Amino acid sequence: MSEIEKAACRLFVGLHQPSDAKHFDAAFVSVNRLRKRKSDFVVGDWIMDSGAFTEIATHGHYRESVDGYVEQIERWKHVGNMLAAVSQDYMCEAWILEKTGLTIADHQRLTIERYDAIQSKTSVYIMPVLQGFDPTDYVAHIREYGDRLSHGMWVGVGSVCKRNGDPNAIYDVLSAIKIERPDLRLHGFGLKTTALGDGGVFDLLHTADSMAWSFAARKQGRNGNDYREAQSFERRILSQERQGRLFLQTS
Repeated sequence: MSEIEKAACRLFVGLHQPSDAKHFDAAFVSVNRLRKRKSDFVVGDWIMDSGAFTEIATHGHYRESVDGYVEQIERWKHVGNMLAAVSQDYMCEAWILEKTGLTIADHQRLTIERYDAIQSKTSVYIMPVLQGFDPTDYVAHIREYGDRLSHGMWVGVGSVCKRNGDPNAIYDVLSAIKIERPDLRLHGFGLKTTALGDGGVFDLLHTADSMAWSFAARKQGRNGNDYREAQSFERRILSQERQGRLFLQTS
């Protein structure tokens, strides 16, 4: 058994307004914020999110076709340095399953089907998403992806954002993935201060995105749409000290 080599997690700041991306080294912008926009915006490195959570949580399905999403990817891929566009995945929390009337296995299958369809239509890197709820679900999904997940791929980990209050649960999911595929570079979606402050979680991630700054600002009576709140949050997250965990990889 050997300890997984640690690497610094890069934080992509989630933003309401694409025009605020110029203030950040790495930004995370939803396609929902871009569909009605006509002009380009200044941005460096960035990830385009598919808006999956809003679509499935609100409507129980994707109103936009694969071709429609690809059109948006093609429209914005030359703006700044788009590192990836997130695939259109299906979350697996219990209340989401109730909304769709489907099973975890169904959502995992649909997630792969969407990934296959999207990545075949664009040269932009499409970030595949691992879905499930229990750690064993994520391992099963890795195996279902099969050869699609080549060595060292940058892969999103879905259905963890609602577990921010329990970093141990997120850590267990990430650990299971890393034991199965230690080569994968993991992205954590929608993580908040508690999860990002956990050394074990932070060390297992290659990248993460967060818009927790906006919720915190609103809760404390400040402007939840002010990019300076996001800057303050980013500095705090990246500068804080964390207690790491000894992660052992089984041989």
